[in-house]
Amino acid sequence: MTNTTTTDQLWFTAPFQVEVRSVPLAPPAADELQVRTLCSAVSPGTELLLYRNQLPDSMALDSTLDALQGTSQYPVQYGYACVGDVQQVGADVDPAWLGRTVFSFQPHARHFNARPDQLIAVPDGISAEAAAFLPNMETAVNLVQDGQPMLGERVVVLGQGVVGLLLSGVLAQYPLASLQAIEGQSKRQELALQLGVQAVFSPADASANPQPDLADADLIYEISGHPEALNLAVGLSGYASRIVIGSWYGNKPVSVDLGGEAHRNRLQLITSQVSTLAPALSGRWSKQRRFDVAWEMIRRLDPTQLITHRLPLREAGTLYQQLHDARTGSQDAMVQPLFVYSAD
Repeated sequence: MTNTTTTDQLWFTAPFQVEVRSVPLAPPAADELQVRTLCSAVSPGTELLLYRNQLPDSMALDSTLDALQGTSQYPVQYGYACVGDVQQVGADVDPAWLGRTVFSFQPHARHFNARPDQLIAVPDGISAEAAAFLPNMETAVNLVQDGQPMLGERVVVLGQGVVGLLLSGVLAQYPLASLQAIEGQSKRQELALQLGVQAVFSPADASANPQPDLADADLIYEISGHPEALNLAVGLSGYASRIVIGSWYGNKPVSVDLGGEAHRNRLQLITSQVSTLAPALSGRWSKQRRFDVAWEMIRRLDPTQLITHRLPLREAGTLYQQLHDARTGSQDAMVQPLFVYSAD
């Protein structure tokens, strides 16, 4: 195939508005490949912030990814978990890439062009749908590295969305004294228990009736996406506890009560972001080494069990409205939605 391809791209055009645009896509340049997407994972947290216009408009969507160097000002493409097959290779690209299944941090689209250094070959034995979890699994691995759980510690995870569930699955492999989670949605509660969490409490129960295994936690992860959860994390902490903040709140206001026990308890508030490596690890670790660990965790945990919705890109508007309704309490929660693309 050497002619221009017509492809579908998802665009966020205004608050609460998305469009699927059919646009021409030229053949790959000499140093590029063209990929036909099989599936792309939706990030319910970050993409919902963009859908609601709750992202800061003065910073790049991602400072480390070529495809996401623009800001969140509309219209904008977004998404960062495409898996597909290489259909064409440019004149200067190794032809061994042709036909390979690859992952790329690309916005949602039926086809896209990319350089080889923007692609990650999917290891043998990992399905396309499982590979779409690579960014969130890498985030889970990064959160574990930033929190540094220790033998016999009491750990609590606030929020059991996709990242929270993957984090809980990884933490369940550690010899902890306890692993508890706080989550209000029943489907997510069930999945957390399946992945090895010992007990799951609703936010209301955790706040009103402190449980023995929640009190004085050694390590607390805030992955809920709700700024008010930070105060709950502080309330569950003990002396010198570590609170790892993995949520991105966008431009939502955050108010944290640091005037009570938090001040005397010498708490460690650790902000965590997967775009970089923790400075303490950078001498020995690389992004590739962390990807290797993420692939191994994908093999062990089978994250495809978290997929609750598979739908074509043309139904994106309905999906994002359902995600919004779920966050406002009028719909059952989605866990991991996936766009699937039919063969041309």
